[in-house]
Amino acid sequence: MNELEGMNPSDLGIEMHRFAAEIYPICRSITGEGIRETFKQIQKLIPVQLHEVASGTKVFDWVVPREWNIRDAYIKDSTGARVVDFRQSNLHVVNYSVPVSARLLLSELKDRLFTLPEHPDWIPYRTAYYREDWGFCLSQNRLRQLQDAEYEVCIDSTLEDGRLTWAECFLPGASTEEVLISAHACHPSLANDNLSGLTVATFLARLLSGRALRYSYRFLFIPGTIGAIAWLARNREAAGRVRHGLVLTCVGDSGGFHYKKSRRGDAEIDRAAAHVLRHCGEPAEVLDFSPYGYDERQYCSPGFNLPVGCLMRSVWGTFPEYHTSADNLDFIHPEQMARSLRLCASIVDVLEKNKKYLNRNPYCEPQLGKRNLYRSTGGESIDVEVNARLWVLNLSDGEHSLLDIAERSGLPFAAIHDAAELLLESGLLAEAAESGSDG
Repeated sequence: MNELEGMNPSDLGIEMHRFAAEIYPICRSITGEGIRETFKQIQKLIPVQLHEVASGTKVFDWVVPREWNIRDAYIKDSTGARVVDFRQSNLHVVNYSVPVSARLLLSELKDRLFTLPEHPDWIPYRTAYYREDWGFCLSQNRLRQLQDAEYEVCIDSTLEDGRLTWAECFLPGASTEEVLISAHACHPSLANDNLSGLTVATFLARLLSGRALRYSYRFLFIPGTIGAIAWLARNREAAGRVRHGLVLTCVGDSGGFHYKKSRRGDAEIDRAAAHVLRHCGEPAEVLDFSPYGYDERQYCSPGFNLPVGCLMRSVWGTFPEYHTSADNLDFIHPEQMARSLRLCASIVDVLEKNKKYLNRNPYCEPQLGKRNLYRSTGGESIDVEVNARLWVLNLSDGEHSLLDIAERSGLPFAAIHDAAELLLESGLLAEAAESGSDG
């Protein structure tokens, strides 16, 4: 048994939250040592390989930017006290800020200071990835405390030719067809967006490692947008093998589940996710595809049109803590992360076990009683197990998959699969020849 399979959900959630806490302080960006350090921490739990593309490389309509690294940043008042300090929060600096060393009046500095007046104690998260600019983020209350005076401003950063890095964990299965699991790794100290996605993806890979798998699984830990674009530009052949895919983000908060469909809208991953959500016992909603959001929009671009959806709890941009310092370790919960992992594992189970069968006694209903597959006495309502067996027998014509049967019957996929296994063992079913994986 895999080590994670034997853990109770509470202990598993605590371990997941502990891992998120370890990588929370790292100042990540789309390039640089921060994201590489994050990959090294993931590498302690699962086997990942790092891949890199040089700055200036053209990837479709984009160009890999110069590498950004930062050592320190601050705003000091006349006494030398740091009134804004990168060492206290890496959100204090606009991500990708160019080097600065200057003395400026507050009136000169104000246009480069970003706050959230509606949440005066929170620090916003801002970026300047594709333009040479700089700035600081701070709470509105801190800004109100600043005197109209001169300040020493320092951003000790570098922006120079380097590399864009991503990490991959590949778990081979019986088939070369792949399931893609993708999580963006570029955000600094933001716990739900997206340490939760990184953590659930990492632990899902741990959960699947060592299993006999039907599909091969490719886990991508990538810088948002440019990372997915670079991977697709360099891996067209691998992209062509993707049969199912999930982008994981914002899966650690207390909101209900949301699944955003792939561009295709009716891919097997869309149906599998919707089915699992329907029976998960938590509030859940299925959303139609839109060309805005996370990296599903790259995988689902018309040239690729991969069957990749996006799994979230609270949807990006809809919770006040999004892209602020309030998206901290207190905002994500061990129990919710463990449940998100369990839900991902349930979706994988559907993909792994969704096959088509043939009823070997298709002329009228076979007698289940003489095979001890029916209730012992007649007259009472049939239970879920018997109902599942009847549905499987009736629709196992080589055309309907187990997911088809689960959707039509309204029964959980697990009950349908268990029924199929029992009927297969009894000799009433035979596996149909596989003709693709469209479900």
